[in-house]
Amino acid sequence: MRTVSMTKILIIDDERAILEVLDIYLTSEGYEVITAENGKEGLEIFEKEGGGINLVITDIKMPEIEGLEVLRRIKAIDKDTEVIVVTGHGDMDSAIESLKLGASDFINKPVRFEALLLALERAKQKIAMSRQLKDYTKNLEQKIEERTLELRQAQEELMASERLATIGETVAGLAHYIKNILTGLRGGMYMVDVGMAKGKARMQQDGWGMVRRNIEKVSDLVLDLLKYSKERMPEPTICSPNRIVLEGVDLMKAKAGQHGVKLCTDLDPNLQEAFLDQDGINDILLNLISNAIDACLYDTNTAKDWEVKVKTRLETDAGSGEVILFQVTDNGAGMTDEVKAKLFSRFFSTKAGRGTGLGLLITQKIVHEQGGEVSFESEVGQGTTFSVRFNRYMHKS
Repeated sequence: MRTVSMTKILIIDDERAILEVLDIYLTSEGYEVITAENGKEGLEIFEKEGGGINLVITDIKMPEIEGLEVLRRIKAIDKDTEVIVVTGHGDMDSAIESLKLGASDFINKPVRFEALLLALERAKQKIAMSRQLKDYTKNLEQKIEERTLELRQAQEELMASERLATIGETVAGLAHYIKNILTGLRGGMYMVDVGMAKGKARMQQDGWGMVRRNIEKVSDLVLDLLKYSKERMPEPTICSPNRIVLEGVDLMKAKAGQHGVKLCTDLDPNLQEAFLDQDGINDILLNLISNAIDACLYDTNTAKDWEVKVKTRLETDAGSGEVILFQVTDNGAGMTDEVKAKLFSRFFSTKAGRGTGLGLLITQKIVHEQGGEVSFESEVGQGTTFSVRFNRYMHKS
């Protein structure tokens, strides 16, 4: 005997012999069975159980209330209850009508146990998926409420900040980005609903994928807004700039390799130690390296051997003394003059819906918090170089 979880099932049939056989068999298969000898009795039991029954097997041809009417009323009471109808051999019209009314499946008389078990397994899968969808929808709504609250709080901080004097532009950018996310969420939920209704597993999977990706976009937006709006005091420590680069490159190797981009380094051996904010520089490098990899992916010249190089140099400045250069260079798509002019604008992104448009602003903010400078050079079709410079020994605030 197979092991199944106890599932309460109602069997409605006016033939006592069939009821007894199905009762004995399904009980042996691990089901909790309730029987009714006609449609009226079956409906009374179903209503009395108050949602405790989620599987029903009903005959079509019965006195008083026929099986199709039983199906119709059960679906009116609880649309999530799965109903399997039993039809006479060759009665395809009733079988088709039952499916139109929402039946999970139909089987012919005489009932074969193999066919019955298969129909029950399919019905249980639909019930499980329906519950999962409800739970997922509930959790999704809760997460959206939480993210919306965080967005409001972040927006209030943004509005209070001198960096965001142009409030109208900020709100418009936020509204546009959130609208796109909501469109993606609705699209994903629609695909899941249609996939479940039509039994298309691939469509359901694609729908779940859309939902997850857009939830990640909400999370990314909130995190970027918080990073950009909140003041952060640098915490410099004695560290190895080259080691920071190697750790960042190691973290980005998987992304680069996945897209066929070579990620390499050119480190100054004379640069042994410095007094810098490691966490801040790590954030800067990860963002610049990620952008550089993306720039290669958007390059239309697929014949290139794409490469991203991270370089360090110890320089001497007449006014500042020893300066550390962190440089990230790619040979990707490059930027037009129009893109370069908007590069540090809020919510501006060239990644076609993938980026929040705040990444470079966050990079610029962290650089300035540490008293550094950021610059870039770019040429269409040739690539881009971002250069970030810090005093080797940062002053504590």
